[in-house]
Amino acid sequence: MKQRIISALVLILLIVPIFVVGGDLFKVAILLIAMLGMKEYLDIKETKKEMPILVKLLSYLFIPLILFTVTIDDSLSLIIDFRVLASLFLTLLLLVVLYHRRETYSINDANYVFMGDMFLGIVMSLFIIYYGINRYLLIYLILITTMTDTFALFCGMLIGRHKLLEAVSPKKTWEGSFGGSIFGTFIAVCFYITVINPEVDLILITSVTLLLTIVGQLGDLFFSAIKRYYGKKDFSNLIPGHGGVLDRLDSLIFVLLAYSFFLTVL
Repeated sequence: MKQRIISALVLILLIVPIFVVGGDLFKVAILLIAMLGMKEYLDIKETKKEMPILVKLLSYLFIPLILFTVTIDDSLSLIIDFRVLASLFLTLLLLVVLYHRRETYSINDANYVFMGDMFLGIVMSLFIIYYGINRYLLIYLILITTMTDTFALFCGMLIGRHKLLEAVSPKKTWEGSFGGSIFGTFIAVCFYITVINPEVDLILITSVTLLLTIVGQLGDLFFSAIKRYYGKKDFSNLIPGHGGVLDRLDSLIFVLLAYSFFLTVL
């Protein structure tokens, strides 16, 4: 626990100045995080099968191409450049023909890399888009996941009795999940109506926030399932006591995606 706290404090000291300065520094930081996330995504795959170097290089190349081509229009609709996604998909599929051996690189490998690039590229672009709309909006979304995770842990330790999904995450409980959602919703809603929009409909913001706490926990379970499949506790040991980039962003990734449905109503 002590190591987790120290690492968290160091992360805060690194992230806060970048968040305050914003601009190109913020974009570069997000790109770096996306690249680290892609590395962890590929590394865990390589615990069972080594990927060709060319495939890995191309997967890194497409991260910034996707990241910086996702935009938002005046109606708050997200726009993705289909040509970039088509180029990625065609390139990965053509490499299946180039290597022509399942043992080296198969269609399943191509799909795995494509999903990783598209998933991380689009999600990380949402950091930049939401920051551009309102930097406090991004804090609101981060609060949802951090407070839900924190209070789910404490509630689980104090009153947790019934396992949530033991096959995927043995320590999580229903009591912890409920407690995390309740406190996560309360704290995030208080922040939203205090800092972002005091005139927002209270029932609407509470309902949306509660839903996002649930989605965040599902994201946590999704990434836990990936780690369980590959027999790993963490995606990496980059952050002592916390694991890797994907271990820290698992819930937030799903919350960022889910919030896109509510951009036009909040």
